[in-house]
Amino acid sequence: MQETFLHYVWQFKKFDTSNLKTTAGEAIALHNNGHPNLNSGPDFFNAQLEIDGQLWAGNVEIHIKSSDWYVHNHEVDCAYDNVILHVVYEHDTDIFRKDNSIIPTLQLKHLIHANVFKIYQRLLMSPHKWINCEMDFAEVDDFVISNWLERLYIERLERKSSTIEVLLESSKNDWEGILFKLLAKNFGLKVNGDAFFSMANSFDFSVVRKMQSQPLQLEALFFGQSGLLDAPIENGYFQNLSKEYQFIRQKFNLSNDEVIPLQFFRLRPPNFPTIRLSQLAMLYHEHANLFTKLMAADTIEDLYDLFEVGTSEFWKTHFTFEKSSRDSNKSLTKSFIDLLLINTVLPLRFCYLQHQGKPASESCLLMAQKIASEQNAIIKAFNTLKPISDSALTSQALIQLKTEYCDKNRCMACAIGNSLLARQ
Repeated sequence: MQETFLHYVWQFKKFDTSNLKTTAGEAIALHNNGHPNLNSGPDFFNAQLEIDGQLWAGNVEIHIKSSDWYVHNHEVDCAYDNVILHVVYEHDTDIFRKDNSIIPTLQLKHLIHANVFKIYQRLLMSPHKWINCEMDFAEVDDFVISNWLERLYIERLERKSSTIEVLLESSKNDWEGILFKLLAKNFGLKVNGDAFFSMANSFDFSVVRKMQSQPLQLEALFFGQSGLLDAPIENGYFQNLSKEYQFIRQKFNLSNDEVIPLQFFRLRPPNFPTIRLSQLAMLYHEHANLFTKLMAADTIEDLYDLFEVGTSEFWKTHFTFEKSSRDSNKSLTKSFIDLLLINTVLPLRFCYLQHQGKPASESCLLMAQKIASEQNAIIKAFNTLKPISDSALTSQALIQLKTEYCDKNRCMACAIGNSLLARQ
């Protein structure tokens, strides 16, 4: 039994409201159940009800057992002085006010609608393989799912915006610098994301600005700070990079002592950090004021055009410094650009528009709908239950659903869980 279930039952009156009585036998007449309180304090504010003919206005507190009042130390918290009714699943002890009068208690144990309790048991009290509603998910109305997924996508953007806000505060609102750090992290993917991010944090973005017209210097900066120029390698390109890096390091007094080492293990060659760092360098060489261009883009096609970049000439025939390979263009693939748009550009665009006082949700929703759905274990599992992920909007929303609701058993806070509980 979860308190959130009892909150749902109380808020939507999913119990027999006829002939209600307190545990002391006093008649209860409900006029207003109150408003849910999402912060600290009693669970429902401003309720109105009659107890034994006396009209009361105040707050309602909900617990599984009456004794939880003392477990949560409410007896010493003045925020609970105005509680007029204690609603519990099971009454096991009387609760007293500071003046020693008993707080009226309503026990719901035998009042909850049988069908609601049955569905609750099916959702949260039965063994499941993956998510609580997996046996019923396919039956949920498409309109309910669609609206909920849109809300979940915005919720995910809001969560990512909180991370961006922290970076903004530490960088004095340098949006271009924040974009660089976030792009670097995502160019590193899961294996090297933290390493790339630590590299981007090891110098001020002003250094990148000063070198954007010189691609060799950008590569030297990225490779050197990442620790890729430490080995004694005999080829002209490597020697040029090393020479440039030593000059840059001394000029800007750089250190890479706190940069996380890069990993090549278990990576496909196109994802080697050497290739991704060169692509990142070429992106910033070709696009000064990249943040401004990304924020000004009107269509998803404009965003794709900005990421049409490859590597420098050396890396067209190499994956590492020492061994040559077949000549290939090594441009950013559409699927890789999709990841950059999903994880960096759209969250940053959402946060930036909010800072500008402009509507952000609709713009990001429309763009996310035009990006292909991600393919991972979560998306594949949901699509097995019901084929619903057809864009980045839905795939991001489903990740939010699984990680923030399903995995945490927050069915009562989920529109899908609520729709199942509302079935007759």
